[in-house]
Amino acid sequence: MLDIHRTRHRTLDVNGVSLFYREAGQTGAPGLLLLHGQPSSSYSFRDVISPLAEVARVVAPDLPGFGFTEAPGDYPYTFDAMARTIDDLTRQIGLERFFLYIHDFGAPVAYDLALARPDRVLGLIIQNGNAHEEGLGPDWEPNKAYWADPTPENRARLPEWLNFKGTKDTYVGKIPDRLKPLFAPEGWHLDWERMSRPGLVEIQFRIFEDYGRYIARFPEISAYHRKHQPPALMLWGRHDPYFEIEEVLSYARELDRLDMHIYDGAHLLLETHHQECAALMRAFILNTLHSHSAGE
Repeated sequence: MLDIHRTRHRTLDVNGVSLFYREAGQTGAPGLLLLHGQPSSSYSFRDVISPLAEVARVVAPDLPGFGFTEAPGDYPYTFDAMARTIDDLTRQIGLERFFLYIHDFGAPVAYDLALARPDRVLGLIIQNGNAHEEGLGPDWEPNKAYWADPTPENRARLPEWLNFKGTKDTYVGKIPDRLKPLFAPEGWHLDWERMSRPGLVEIQFRIFEDYGRYIARFPEISAYHRKHQPPALMLWGRHDPYFEIEEVLSYARELDRLDMHIYDGAHLLLETHHQECAALMRAFILNTLHSHSAGE
């Protein structure tokens, strides 16, 4: 019999934030917290939520500043503030322990949660989420210069990316021509439609400004990996315009239980490889839970 777990679309007031999230699976099942990157939203998980709900309670929120989540005017739009909001969400809905999906701008939120409460993390699913200096190539130098000295002159040296072209490039920029026909254009059109609302581009820049603080926490994250050794699954699109492939080995040096899969894909790997990734995530969750129950 076909077991279909339909996705529910909900909005919840979380300390003044009108937080939109997608959810599927049984309430008592192990949690899976899917955290998206920039400039996307929980929509990027649309193809994997239902399959993964067979083995987990899947929760995919739109982070503040993204998608359909609405935050009050005084919301700080830092990653630690986002982490507090997501932490409050998990507690309101009774998601006590969970696997964390680490991707792009979702990575700082995920690691804020993991560093604060390592005991809540059942495992890591790392999909083009950077947490080491090795992953930041030469293109990041203007960004680092701005974070070190946020003057108008250094801001003017930053590349233009908070526009329609930059949104599209997140999907298909700097990738082989053979891969481009695999990407449906709805993704970047929908992302830009949400980001082009009044005030949202500046909010996105404020979030970007806080990424420098996250980079400063890389040594803490490495220490967390080495001390706690969370089980980990890596799903990596090798044609990533932002993060260098050297990032993969940085994780491998720190995590003893790391299953690595590198695909002929891009930064938004689920747009082209959601079937393969869903199958691997499902197996990873089941195997990890089996190891826990066996007392490993």
